[in-house]
Amino acid sequence: MRRLRVQGWRWRLLILSIGGGLLAGLSLADWDFALILKNAESRYGNLGPARERILDWEALLKSSAALTEADKLNEVNRFFNRKFRFVDDIKLWRENDYWATPVEALVKGAGDCEDYSLAKYFTLRRLGIPSEKLRITYVKALNYNQAHMVLTYYASPTAEPLVLDNLINDIRPASQRKDLLPVYAFNAEGLYLPGSNARKSDSKKLSRWQDVLKKMRAEGFAVGEG
Repeated sequence: MRRLRVQGWRWRLLILSIGGGLLAGLSLADWDFALILKNAESRYGNLGPARERILDWEALLKSSAALTEADKLNEVNRFFNRKFRFVDDIKLWRENDYWATPVEALVKGAGDCEDYSLAKYFTLRRLGIPSEKLRITYVKALNYNQAHMVLTYYASPTAEPLVLDNLINDIRPASQRKDLLPVYAFNAEGLYLPGSNARKSDSKKLSRWQDVLKKMRAEGFAVGEG
């Protein structure tokens, strides 16, 4: 979540060209956590408590594989809300807007609203929830007068979305989140405007998303080109 600035909102509108197949680039092949840990240690050195956080993530994936979709949502939402502290990008990464991979955020034990949403998205996709049921959604958090990101889940194309948010731990229907004003959302299929199930833009290249995939490949994840 970050302060509303005209320039910031203009930048966000560039997401109209979100990366070609947001999770078409995510393979459902097994993730090799021994390799992932080895690569993380090569990059960061002794991981300390971060090693346990990454292993806990692996355990979450294994323990949640056979759950219902509703239970997967709850487990994943609780996991990342508990594992991450909220820290702005400028403090954590010395950048105004940085998209962290789940491993980067777990190593730090911290992230901003985008990092929570992306980590939940990757994890739920890895657990088999189709991309068309998930949308990364930009909203205005009215109580804070700030831009914010959440993950929304649609049980069916016309269902009321459920909101997975780092501001609160409960997953609630969008109609019960009067504190959030939706601006737009995106997933593998493209961009959507509030209150619409019709895709408003096809997926194209987005360098920031491609950077996330590139970083994940270097970390040892089986991800494609996007």
